[in-house]
Amino acid sequence: MSFPWAKHYEPKQPLMRWLDEKLPVPRLVYSAIGAGYPVPRNLNYFWNFGVLAGAALGIQIITGIVLAMHYAANGAVAFDSVEGIMRDVNAGWFLRYAHANGASMFLGVVYIHIFRGLYYGSYKAPREMVWLLGVTIFLLMMATAFMGYVLPWGQMSFWGAQVITGFFSAIPIVGESIRVWLLGGYAPDNAALNRFFSLHYLLPFVTAGVIILHIWALHIPGSNNPTGIDVKEEQDTVPFHPYYTAKDGVGLGVFFVIFASLLFFAPNYLGHPDNYIPANRLSTPAHIVPEWYFWPFYAILKSFTVNFLWIPAKLWGVMAMFGSILLLFFLPWLDPSPIRSMNFRPKARIAFWMLVADVLLLGWVGGGEPSPLAITVGQLAAAYYFTHFLIILPILSSLERPRPLPHSITQAVLAKHGGTAPNQTALA
Repeated sequence: MSFPWAKHYEPKQPLMRWLDEKLPVPRLVYSAIGAGYPVPRNLNYFWNFGVLAGAALGIQIITGIVLAMHYAANGAVAFDSVEGIMRDVNAGWFLRYAHANGASMFLGVVYIHIFRGLYYGSYKAPREMVWLLGVTIFLLMMATAFMGYVLPWGQMSFWGAQVITGFFSAIPIVGESIRVWLLGGYAPDNAALNRFFSLHYLLPFVTAGVIILHIWALHIPGSNNPTGIDVKEEQDTVPFHPYYTAKDGVGLGVFFVIFASLLFFAPNYLGHPDNYIPANRLSTPAHIVPEWYFWPFYAILKSFTVNFLWIPAKLWGVMAMFGSILLLFFLPWLDPSPIRSMNFRPKARIAFWMLVADVLLLGWVGGGEPSPLAITVGQLAAAYYFTHFLIILPILSSLERPRPLPHSITQAVLAKHGGTAPNQTALA
C-alpha cells in the first residue's frame, strides 16, 4: 500500500542503522505493521480476525511441535501414546487440549474472517489475489484438520478416515486407486497414520508460507474498509501502529479469555466421546460424524441420496462437497457489482444473512443423526447454498440499485459520529 504520505523508516541508533543496511528486517516490520503502513481509519473489530487467525496458527504450530516429540504414529500404540501424553508428560494434558481446542478456535476465527470478507466485498477488485490466497489457506487448514483428527486413533478417528477416504472411490476409473494411494493400503492402518502424521506436521508450515503471501498481496492494494470505498486522501488513513495494534490487543485479550475458558472448563465439549475409545475396525459407531467445522460440507455430501443422469449419488455428493469450497475461488467474478460493502446493497445484505442462516442449518444437519426430516432439510439447504452463489448474487449485481455511497472515508466517519454530513455520490 504505497501512499505519498506514508512514513519511511529512518533508524536513529547506530546499531539499527547497521542492521537496516545489512538485513532490512526493521524496515520491513515498520512498513508491514508499523507507522509506515497507513490503513483506513474506519476499520471495525471484524478486522481483528486476521490477527487472531495468525495467533491461533502460532498456538497450533508450537503445541504441535511439542506433541510430535511424544506421539507414535503406529496403529498399535497411537491411542496409548496420546493417553500417555495426557497422563505422563509434564503439562501434556494442557498441550493436547490446547492443540485440539486451538483447531476449533482457529477454524472458528477463519469462518468469521471469511464471512466478513463476503459481507464487505473484500473479494472484489483490486483484492482478488488476496481472496484467492485466503481460500487456498482455508483448503490447507481443512486438509490439516482432517489428518490431525485421525491421529488420536480413536473410534471416530478411524471410522472418519474410513468414510471420508471411501468417498474417493466414487470417482470413476481412478477413484479406488486414489483411495489406496491416500491410505497406503485398502483400509486405514499404519501406512495411513504415518502419511497423515507427516502431512499434518508439514502443512501448517506451508499454510504459514501462504499466509505471508496473503499479507503481501494485501499490502499492495491496502485494506478494505466497512464502506468499501477507496482511500482518497491522507485524512482517510491512520498508521497501523499504535491505533490498530492497540485495537488488535483488545481482540487478542477477548480471544484468549474465550480460549482459556474452553481449555480449562470444557476441554472435551467440542470433541466426540467415541474418540476416547480405541479404534476397532470390527465395531462401527452408530453415528459417524466429523468435527464441527466440517459439518456444513458433510451435510452437502450426505444430501445426495438418489442416482441421477447415470451418475451415482455418492459421486454427486463428492463433487458437490468439493464444489462448495471451490466455488469460492470464482466469487470475484460471480459477483460483478462495483459496490463492495453490503451496507449499501440492501437486497444483497438480505441474501447474505440468508446464506449465514443456510450454513448454520447445514451445520445442524451435518452434525445430527440422519433422519428423513434432516435429509430433506439438508437437500434444500445445499440447493440454496449453490443457488446463492450461482444465481442470486449475479442477478442482484445486475438488477439491484444500491444506496448512495459516501464521498470519502473521513466524511463517512464524521457523519457517523455527528460531524459534517458526507457528500453523496449515487451510481448511475
